[in-house]
Amino acid sequence: MHQPSTVIVPKTGLAGLVENWRSDLLSGFLVFLIALPLCLGIAMASGFPPMAGIISAVIGGLVVSRISGSNVTINGPAAGLIVVILDAVQSLGHGDAMAGYRYTLAAIVVASVLQVLLGVFKAGKLSAFFPSSVVHGMLAAIGIIIMAKQIHTLLGVKPEAKSLLGTIAEIPHSIIEMNPEVSIIGLCGLCLLIAWALIKNQTLKMVPAPILVVLVGLALGQYFDLDHIHKYLFLPDAEILPHHEFSVGPAFLVAVPENFLSGFYFPDFSLIASYEFWIAVVTIWLVGSLESLLSAAAVDKLDPYKRDSNLNRDLAAVGAGNIIAGMIGGLPMIAEIVRSSANVTNGAKTGWANFFHGAFLLIFVALFPRLIHEIPLSSLAALLVFTGFRLASPKEFAKTLQVGLDNFAVFVITIIGVLATDLLIGVAIGILAELMIHLIRGLKPNHIFSIAYHVNQTNTDTYHIAVSGSAVFSNFISLKSLLADFPKQKKVYFDLSESELIDHTVMEFIHHFTEEYNHAGGQCEIVGLEEHETFSSHHLAARRRMAG
Repeated sequence: MHQPSTVIVPKTGLAGLVENWRSDLLSGFLVFLIALPLCLGIAMASGFPPMAGIISAVIGGLVVSRISGSNVTINGPAAGLIVVILDAVQSLGHGDAMAGYRYTLAAIVVASVLQVLLGVFKAGKLSAFFPSSVVHGMLAAIGIIIMAKQIHTLLGVKPEAKSLLGTIAEIPHSIIEMNPEVSIIGLCGLCLLIAWALIKNQTLKMVPAPILVVLVGLALGQYFDLDHIHKYLFLPDAEILPHHEFSVGPAFLVAVPENFLSGFYFPDFSLIASYEFWIAVVTIWLVGSLESLLSAAAVDKLDPYKRDSNLNRDLAAVGAGNIIAGMIGGLPMIAEIVRSSANVTNGAKTGWANFFHGAFLLIFVALFPRLIHEIPLSSLAALLVFTGFRLASPKEFAKTLQVGLDNFAVFVITIIGVLATDLLIGVAIGILAELMIHLIRGLKPNHIFSIAYHVNQTNTDTYHIAVSGSAVFSNFISLKSLLADFPKQKKVYFDLSESELIDHTVMEFIHHFTEEYNHAGGQCEIVGLEEHETFSSHHLAARRRMAG
């Protein structure tokens, strides 16, 4: 749909605040309601104190919103980094949770310095090096891990297993041993989230589901008196239940300091020379940067004004925010897609909505820490199980399969790789699998990292970009750089007639570029695909030139 030329793009900076403060303030408040429970849940699932998630979102709102290159993104902790941070806390702390937390803060600071450098040296385009099937596989694996770990919390049971596969295998045992009152709170929250996802009524949808889950949890927590340690009998007359006595207490509630200032902790750099420390740094840096770039680019597509974020500036700004967060005890943040899409839906116009969401969080935790303490952990676990399911839903599998069996194979290999090893190794396995498929299909080894293309300007307004050889995820960064600064509102022809092999990642990129270029008032067309055979019926499937 073309944007009518009468649409007036909102101003930025202080002029934008004066012009749009009403819509941005309202959206910031609604996003704050979604962010509060998610920040707490993500922090606890990451092995950090609950306040760490709030600290991160407050800095994301108050600081990053003022220096970032995006318009409607919300910055804060994200589910995608849970696995990375929890691994770092466990591997660096060797069983000491507090020591692991402080060592991980140091790793976050170092990783964030590297993130700032990525942005400063305009390396944002390096995200192109990750094939889309591998990225989707990584996110689906993260979703599975989050669900596997949080189901136990939702049921009020602590798993014995130390390994991920052991934690998954222990789920049936946790279901049998579940604490009924805690499970009721969690399952009510989960049912509410599912119901809210199915509701079509837009007026009802204005109420954020996460805050409803927390309110129901607070009410049930009071009803079951989770504030005091006590034992209770559950269905004592039912013969089939293995045992009837359970205990509940404050251990099932969020633990936050009474005094806001005592929620700050400082990093411990004493492990900086160790191998584990640098593994944590590289993982946090790569996964955080990649997720932030992908999310910021995805949010741009949701922006009703079709403004383009400056991704390099955005990456540097998020890195700067993460340095501050790591120095005072916060989680790393990214451009968070669920909160950002809610921000757009709620009518946000500028980055001030992000600022207001941070301000509301700060005011709330400073004034009402007791209220946060009353939130049951199983309510937050319900939010995370639902988030995990969305990352790894059957829809994601179906969408990947539609693009082609090759795409699906890499997706599944990446998931298995991540679950069996860890994030970095799993992603590397996925990339190698994708390269092997390309080599089998005829990719010449000398084309793995080099792409051949030339730009021919036939008149002042017309450009022909001819790509020859192979265009695959590992070699098209130079083409992506060329297009990033390409003249706007011209006639552009993408001639792919001479290209021997084009993979899904490149097809998807060229297709998106064409759509956006046309949307911005230019004319862009893909030509020369008649001589190619596709590997599936999907319009973005990989294709190879037929032997003539």
